[in-house]
Amino acid sequence: MSDREVDQQLVERVQKGDKRAFDLLVSKYQRKLSRLLSRFVRDQDEIDDVAQEAFIKAYRALPSFRGESAFYTWLYRIAINTAKNYLVSAGRRVSTSSVTEIDEDESLDMAEQVPDLNTPETDLANRQIISTVNEAVERLPEELRTAITLREMEGLSYEEIAEAMGCPIGTVRSRIFRAREAIANDLKPLIEQKQNRRW
Repeated sequence: MSDREVDQQLVERVQKGDKRAFDLLVSKYQRKLSRLLSRFVRDQDEIDDVAQEAFIKAYRALPSFRGESAFYTWLYRIAINTAKNYLVSAGRRVSTSSVTEIDEDESLDMAEQVPDLNTPETDLANRQIISTVNEAVERLPEELRTAITLREMEGLSYEEIAEAMGCPIGTVRSRIFRAREAIANDLKPLIEQKQNRRW
């Protein structure tokens, strides 16, 4: 049974009045949702509040959920809209000044994928690359940052991102392309510097 089918069964149980089934959905998606929301909201307590509000909205809207999309795609769309509404009501825009703890976790995951010759120099260079990528993502306009986060960090398909962001798939492709291009431009000096060094 696929993840989507499991979610659909849990949704149907919730629609029949089984509140424990919703608890299972919350447990399954709490961490992913918090990671997504950390791209919009910086304070961990506020992230928790926005996530809780998104889950409450999802619970209230579940009677009308028909399974035309995957549950998590539907939930992510609710969460993104909840975060945007939260920031507007707080009179704030998305902060770009800090990198969250989740970025550090992702950086560690990314560091494992970067070739390492186990020297202090290569370790430093890899950390600089990871830091530059994280900073580049933080500087992206909201639409580009959301699209690249959903694609590269959450692993959503283009179709799922289009549904979550409420835009055509061509727009998603364009946003992801522009985000990757911006990140690549920020990385270019580091990569050129690394190529010019003779270790």
